[in-house]
Amino acid sequence: MISYNKVLLIGNLTANPQLKYNQNGLAVTTFTIAVNNKFQTKDQNVKEEVGFFDIVVFGKQAETCNSYLSKGRTVFVEGRLSMNVWEDSTGQKKKKINIIANRVQFISPKTQQVTSQDESSGDDLDLVEDINIEDDIPF
Repeated sequence: MISYNKVLLIGNLTANPQLKYNQNGLAVTTFTIAVNNKFQTKDQNVKEEVGFFDIVVFGKQAETCNSYLSKGRTVFVEGRLSMNVWEDSTGQKKKKINIIANRVQFISPKTQQVTSQDESSGDDLDLVEDINIEDDIPF
């Protein structure tokens, strides 16, 4: 029997990530992303809906995500669906689908607080000025 479980998402963090360590000392970071989906209705109106997806990241990548991600950042997530099943305090069985991330790629730049030293140094502007969009594209 053939099966395939792969998820690819681009979305924005709805809150800062949460880092914990399991009993084996493995880093586990969780965060939720919001993914916008536009579609056209029968009467040709464009509608937009938002889906919220819970992401779980393990190991060194979990620590990196916790260090560099924050609310509002855009990320690309590649992973797989995983069903989490547990019993709540009343003994009722609960289920939740998470996305176990194999790869998290940061798309938007990290927001930085501007200090007086940052304002006086034009280093960031120099980097932008060095890019020449008129150069030939190598493909």
